[in-house]
Amino acid sequence: MGNGDRSMIDTRSFNPDVLSCLANLSNDEVFTPPKLANEILDLLPQSLWSDKAAKFLDPCSKTGVFLREIAKRLLKGLEKEIPNLSERINHIFKNQLYGIAITELTAHLTRRSVYCSKHASGKYSVCNAFDDDSGNIRFERIEHTWKDGKCVFCGANQENYDRGDKLETHAYQFIHTKKPEEIFNMKFDVIIGNPPYQLSDGGYGRSASPIFNKFVEQAKKMRPRYLTMIIPDKWFAGGKGLDSFRETMLNDKQIRKLVDYADSKECFQGPDIPGGICYFLWEKDSDGLCEVTNIQNGEKIISGRQLNEFSTFIRYEQAAQIVRKIMARNKETMDTIVSSRKPFGLATNIRPLKSGDIILRYQNGEGSYQSSQITTGKDLIKKWKVMTSKTSYDHAGLPDKEGKRRVLSRVEILRPGYICTETYILLGSFETKAEASNCISYATTKLVRFLVAQLSFSQDITKDRFAFVPMQDFSESWTDEKLYKKYGLTQDEIAFIESMIRPMEITEGENV
Repeated sequence: MGNGDRSMIDTRSFNPDVLSCLANLSNDEVFTPPKLANEILDLLPQSLWSDKAAKFLDPCSKTGVFLREIAKRLLKGLEKEIPNLSERINHIFKNQLYGIAITELTAHLTRRSVYCSKHASGKYSVCNAFDDDSGNIRFERIEHTWKDGKCVFCGANQENYDRGDKLETHAYQFIHTKKPEEIFNMKFDVIIGNPPYQLSDGGYGRSASPIFNKFVEQAKKMRPRYLTMIIPDKWFAGGKGLDSFRETMLNDKQIRKLVDYADSKECFQGPDIPGGICYFLWEKDSDGLCEVTNIQNGEKIISGRQLNEFSTFIRYEQAAQIVRKIMARNKETMDTIVSSRKPFGLATNIRPLKSGDIILRYQNGEGSYQSSQITTGKDLIKKWKVMTSKTSYDHAGLPDKEGKRRVLSRVEILRPGYICTETYILLGSFETKAEASNCISYATTKLVRFLVAQLSFSQDITKDRFAFVPMQDFSESWTDEKLYKKYGLTQDEIAFIESMIRPMEITEGENV
């Protein structure tokens, strides 16, 4: 037999898990690969797999991968207690595994994965204990409850999601009720899943609000013994509408394990999840330090952390050590002088006028504008200003192939008589050009950009991203060497900073 024949046989015998080959629905609804599902299940105690009374719920099932992998573990773990395979299968699928699908399509997909048939009671189903086709995989079409153009449960925009009977409503059953325990009328030992991440909220452009937090909050209300979900990392420090959720999560001592991927592509193949992805283990009858595992480029760093040490969560323990050292020396931070969005009250789509007494910087250049039309930041027009793009240099806030970020994009001086649109924010305003130049020398150091990165889990560069950046005397210029010495950073701390941040050349801009 020739080489070509052997190659054909090898190809035909390759039988990948179909659930590892599915394309994601979107950035909002991402399928969980079987390998990742098992890594999440590994967080749970082994004793669960030999407990015939344990009940498991996936409240946001897409492919059924969690329930399928749980079934495999229970089939092995209950082998001694229920020796008869047919009886064991019937017991597990009938009494232990439950799911709520997010759409009618994923309900069929989940049943096919779990029961090996889209009909739980059909002749091809692995379980013959069901009397109806749904089995324990529920899907009920739910309508949003509208008030003032928004859904009172999930915040969806009525204009986008009031769709009639022919399209999916994306009104997920688990979170569109005040009493989720009544869906199955039972107590669950484990709630596990990968919830939808966001929904359009009707804001400017492709504005969307997070929804994953509502699944976590609803699951906690049910008080399972264990809760584990995989969600975007944006709750660590940013994220629209996540302030309350972040505060609750950081102060929840029952979160015992947190596994964090800075680059979502290390666990999901497909779309980028800005800021990374994480999964956690919440234990009802336990509290204490959280075991945090950071994974980057395949390497793991594990530390015991107090999640609420800061008002936001710092991803790396090494970074937290540096922040502690700097904050002990400097209490005043740079977010006190950085502008909010729209420093001059001008939206991104504002363009120059035919004539004017000042100059407007916008995304594609500059041109004349009338100072009489400026009502916000008017006192800044006569000052020397330092501006930076409101969008991070890094795609979706992600590091490059070497694991490094640049963080800031353009950092330039706006001289007196110049203003800018919402495309930019101001890092500060000064009486002299020298002070503005020194601000640029400071903002472009690796240390400053490293500190900004600790709070940047998306492409947005905003005022609050500078909450860890200490204020300096801008009558003098700054370098990394000078800053490292001022804050007494060790060689290991310096090496950590420089392993994560790319060099950045200083560009003061053409209008200086």
